[in-house]
Formats: sequence, C-alpha cells, structure tokens
Amino acid sequence: MKNILVPIGSSKDSKFTLQYAIDFAQFMQAKVYVFKSFSVAPKIGTKMHVDSIVAREQVEDVKEVVDQIDTKGVSLEILSVKGGGVIDSIEEISKKINIDLIIVGQRPNDISEAYYLGRTPGNIVRQSDVPVLIIPEAYVYKPIAKLLTAIKSGVISEKTNLLPLKEVLERFEAKMHLLQVKTQDFSAKDSVVNTELKAMTSSSNISENATLFQGVLEHLNSQKPDAICVIRRKRGFFKKLWEKNTINTIKKIDFESRVPLLVLKEAE
Repeated sequence: MKNILVPIGSSKDSKFTLQYAIDFAQFMQAKVYVFKSFSVAPKIGTKMHVDSIVAREQVEDVKEVVDQIDTKGVSLEILSVKGGGVIDSIEEISKKINIDLIIVGQRPNDISEAYYLGRTPGNIVRQSDVPVLIIPEAYVYKPIAKLLTAIKSGVISEKTNLLPLKEVLERFEAKMHLLQVKTQDFSAKDSVVNTELKAMTSSSNISENATLFQGVLEHLNSQKPDAICVIRRKRGFFKKLWEKNTINTIKKIDFESRVPLLVLKEAE
C-alpha cells in the first residue's frame, strides 16, 4: 500500500479525516494525496480564467485543512482536480497515480446527522473500484488490534481483492474475526470460505440474520473490533441498504459504526 487518496469536503470534520489518513499512512509507510474536486459551468470567453480561479481557491481550502493537522513527516501532496464530481476526479487521478486506498469521512459535506453515510462516500463506495476506508465523525486514530470481517459468501473471485485486508492485518499484527452471515438466499456454494481469507482468520462464527448488516450490528458489542471489513458485491453488504435509495446515502437507523469501515471490492 503505497498511495492513499483523501477527498475532503466542506465539513468541519475534514481535519479529523485527514489526520487519521496521515497517522494511518505513517504506519503503512504510504504517501497521502489530498484533493477537493470542483466543477465550473462553461461560460464563453471566461471558462479558462474561472477554472483557474476556482482551482486556486480549492487548493487554498485544502491548505487550510492541512495547516490544522500534524503531518508527522508523511509525504503529502495536494492535488487540483477538475471534474463533474468526486468520482470523475478520482478517475482522473487514477490515470496518473496508482491509488491503493481511499480514506474518506462518513459525511464530508455536513449532511444531516441522521445519516451514517453521506452521498459523497456513498458514491465512492458504489462506483469506484478502489478499496475505501470510511472514517467516523471526529474519529481519532488508534492502532488496529482486532478487525471484524463480515461476509455472506465465502467465494472470492480474485485473491488480489484481499490484499488491502491482508496488508492491514500484517502491518498492525492484528487479529481477525470472520463472521459469516447466512441469509435467506444463502447457498451451499456460499458456505465454502476462500482459502486466502481463511488463512487470515484468527477466530470465526456463523450467524443467521435477515441481512448481512444486521448480522454485523448483532456482533459489534460482543466482538468490540477496532475496525470492520466488508466486501461490496451485487448481493452484498450494501444491497439492502441501497435498494430503495437513489442517492447512495445510509441512515443511522439502518446502520451505524463508530469504528472505521474498510470496504473491499469484489467482481460484480
């Protein structure tokens, strides 16, 4: 894990997210890239001039956040990225830099506190192919000693999809508890756990719940993990949360985590 990307918004918690990213990157020996994307409606004769002004303002906004944190000697670069939104910006950055992980706050643009996950991180999780680490509001970095990984299906199409999880476990020398949740559409194929994932597991159990995220909520208090890991699949953790939601947000009444949530990407 060499390159970590941190998109920041207008929330006062941006400094906490960036500080967490710095602390995490220091431990992982990675470089941090931070940006605030912008888009400008085209106006004849003024577009380039307006773009340059807005780009400069966005960089200054990021610098103000950087000035509020302790970079701890971690290599940090501020990017100026124009796009139609954060996903377009991430795609543009990914063309030039091999991003290994995106770290984002749960509500980077001051969305209502009734929401666990705001639209921006929701869009990133749903549309980006890069693993995402979602940081709770005002969360202060602490080393990961225990990680709870929740799955329904034990099938992993590519072992490379597990590399971020493996690296976190190895770097932090953390223990992983594997929770497999049997839902109504659970199949015999789902019960066979990938050998790579099994090798990372220190302890495990099987639970029967209506949905995967209900299984996670049921086991949070008993496991007391420092972080949670889930896999984004077509039939996975976020399916039920988003099936009636067109803006990719998640309300706290449906799911809430007070520890970082690592979202790995699996083939859809």
